Amino acid sequence: MNTNSHPDKIITNDFTLEPLDNQRLANLCGQFDEHLRQLEQRFSVEINNRGHQFRVIGLTHAVQSVTGVLNQLYSATTDEALNPDSVHLVSQDANSLDKEITEGAEVLIRTRRGVVKGRSPNQRQYLNNIIRHDINFGIGVAGSGKTYLAVACAVQALEREEVRRLVLVRPAVEAGERLGFLPGDLAQKIDPYLRPLYDALYEMLGFERVAKLIERHVIEIVPLAYMRGRTLNHAFIILDEAQNTTKDQMKMFLTRIGFGSTAVVTGDVTQIDLPREKQSGLRHVIEILKGVEGVSFTFFGANDVVRHPIVARIIQAYERAEPSQNGKDR
Repeated sequence: MNTNSHPDKIITNDFTLEPLDNQRLANLCGQFDEHLRQLEQRFSVEINNRGHQFRVIGLTHAVQSVTGVLNQLYSATTDEALNPDSVHLVSQDANSLDKEITEGAEVLIRTRRGVVKGRSPNQRQYLNNIIRHDINFGIGVAGSGKTYLAVACAVQALEREEVRRLVLVRPAVEAGERLGFLPGDLAQKIDPYLRPLYDALYEMLGFERVAKLIERHVIEIVPLAYMRGRTLNHAFIILDEAQNTTKDQMKMFLTRIGFGSTAVVTGDVTQIDLPREKQSGLRHVIEILKGVEGVSFTFFGANDVVRHPIVARIIQAYERAEPSQNGKDR
């Protein structure tokens, strides 16, 4: 095997699974090689075999992980009949790049529609944090990619079967207007406020597939108030516009996280629409969870904006004006 350990290098690993046993090999590969295809999709590698001789092609970390998984699964064939669920469990426990990637290394998020990567140091750090931590905060200005990149990570996790569903959450507050004044049922009321999340999902999965996944409840749209009392296991959860949560709502949301789940909280503390007497849960949590293991914070600025260049200049102008507004605005 190529011993170069650089995480972004494409390598090839040839190896043989022993002892030679055709019945165990068929058990490992699954019907029509479905277990091998499952591993390919999860780790973004190519797996070829002639009998017991295997070749795995992909990024260094992924090849190392898949090689370990294949050997572990082959050992298990002595005692059990493998199925997609058992392959999923062994893959989930694998010591892959997703859990051991070094800080600052570039992360490539792979979806069916292409590869997504960070364009600025903060965006790259953000992707690193999401892969390595259970709860992640992306805090900063509009257009800095915090929501789009979170959705990309969620889609990749779903495609690789690392999670069973995506849960998109949003507080039902917008510029002081209550959703009760809007026409339609609850889904229709909150849909307009989730449009950035929908747009990113459509771009990465396609409109028809998103619609089918929503219909099957693999993708779930939830107003924040409806999270109370739930525990979400094996899910990727995105709380968007979190600057409009109260302290109690933020605590409630963060304590919904279950086993095998990842949460990303995004927001812009300069655009709070709560009544003045209520403190933003996003501002409050920055101090509360600072330094807590398993929690990451990424702060975005004007230099991270990936929209029209004038947007960055507008944000910088507002930032320069902020000192003179102290005491007037929150």
